[in-house]
Formats: sequence, C-alpha cells, structure tokens
Amino acid sequence: MSSYVPEELRRIVVTRADGLCEYCLIHERDTFVGCQVDHIISEKHGGPTDAGNLAHACAWCNRAKGSDVGSLDPATGQFVRFYNPRTDVWSDLFQLVGARIEWKTPIGAVTVRLLR
Repeated sequence: MSSYVPEELRRIVVTRADGLCEYCLIHERDTFVGCQVDHIISEKHGGPTDAGNLAHACAWCNRAKGSDVGSLDPATGQFVRFYNPRTDVWSDLFQLVGARIEWKTPIGAVTVRLLR
C-alpha cells in the first residue's frame, strides 16, 4: 500500500537530494524517466510518510529495493540492513570505481547486490 505524499513533502525530499538518486547517485536528468519519492522503510514494515523516512530514488533503485529492508550478507550469510540515506554516509559504505559502485562494508554489499 502506498500513501499519498503531499507536494510540499515531495519538494523537501527532492531539494534535499539535489536531484540525485540517494542510492546510486545518478542525477534525475540522466535517468530518462526521472526519480521517485521512496519510503526507506516501507509502510508495510511500519515506516512513516515523513521527511525522515523518504528518499529520492531513481526508478531502477526504487523498483529493485521494493519493500525490502535488508538481505543476507554474501560473505557471512547473516541478515544485514540496507543503506539508509538518512542515517548513513554514502562514502563510508560505497566507492565509485569508474562508473561502477563498489561496496566497502556489509551494508554496502547487500545494498549493491540487491540494487545491482
């Protein structure tokens, strides 16, 4: 189920992200389909519709993430939460190598694997 996100709240999310997908850092101008406002923790998992739980996401990241909140670490098999753009620092978990996003931590690993 998806709740209505008021226009002013959408503006806050887009402005805060400076037009970038907060997961893969692609600019919305470069996506050909734009970006969407995404619940970081989905509503079905109790995530609220507020600025602290919304992210600007390209359609590919948003679709790949879906309502998931984490995945199994490929190295350990342990459940690990996904990257949260409100609480995590992108550069602590990921690095750009050419045009490829590579992970530095287990949180980065599960996020990269799921979002491809």
